[in-house]
Amino acid sequence: MPSQAGRIFVVTGGTSGIGFESAKALAAAGAEVIIAARNPQRGEEAVASIRQAAPGANVRFEALDLGDLASVHALGSRLALSLPRLDGLINNAGIMEPPQRDTTPDGFEMQFATNYLGHFALTADLLPLLRKSDAPRVVTLSSIAARRGAIHFDDLQFEHEWDTAQAYRQSKLACLMFAQELQRRSDAQGWGIASIASHPGLSRTNLLPSQGRSTVLWRFFQTAEQGALPTLYAATAPDAQGGRYYGPTGLLEARGELGHARVPEAATDTEAASRLWNVSETLAGVHYPSAAAE
Repeated sequence: MPSQAGRIFVVTGGTSGIGFESAKALAAAGAEVIIAARNPQRGEEAVASIRQAAPGANVRFEALDLGDLASVHALGSRLALSLPRLDGLINNAGIMEPPQRDTTPDGFEMQFATNYLGHFALTADLLPLLRKSDAPRVVTLSSIAARRGAIHFDDLQFEHEWDTAQAYRQSKLACLMFAQELQRRSDAQGWGIASIASHPGLSRTNLLPSQGRSTVLWRFFQTAEQGALPTLYAATAPDAQGGRYYGPTGLLEARGELGHARVPEAATDTEAASRLWNVSETLAGVHYPSAAAE
């Protein structure tokens, strides 16, 4: 990784797993890192661990509940007052397949809100800071599960027929579609942002066991450090390209050498991506600028 001295990053869900490893590596490379997550105690523990591994690391915690749009907007307001700019936003936080359908304070299905809609709103709120950077990047994490996903426009919140796996796949497909649509709109509107998607393959994080999953096959999974490589590449590599999708290239893209990940056919539907964007602006109550509004 090239030196990140002088650059500022926000990493959502940076208290464990891929987010923590990303935050740690960025801080060790000299970046100023803001870990944004729900649990203050775990946040302070993550900050302490990073400082122990990299003495002098410039890292701090900010509270963020992606399932609560008020919390998202509050973070955006705090950072607008405290940061001169933002060089990188890593939309990493997520939950996976809870056993029961749950909704956020805003009434959205929890996976849709936490994995996708909260990040959509956060990116909108932080766009002015990102545009102050000379080379801003937004990295949004998807998943190999997105390959089997679909956007259920007639029931985005799975109110009529709950399927936790399908809800998860939809949320991660939405993340990938958002990353690509953000690049298209950045190009069209002159925002100057490189929007890149990544996925970690199958990695040993606490995401699965936190949902009561078996860990029997964990020894076949990549480490969290390995799983973070596509995200770190997307966030820092000079030759990482906006609009691309990076991940492992081994068997089923579950693990292996870093490279270009396969984009599911559903994610190539630009009309659906535009529709999802417009619906998301309405649901989240945010509005991305247009060139005419500047």
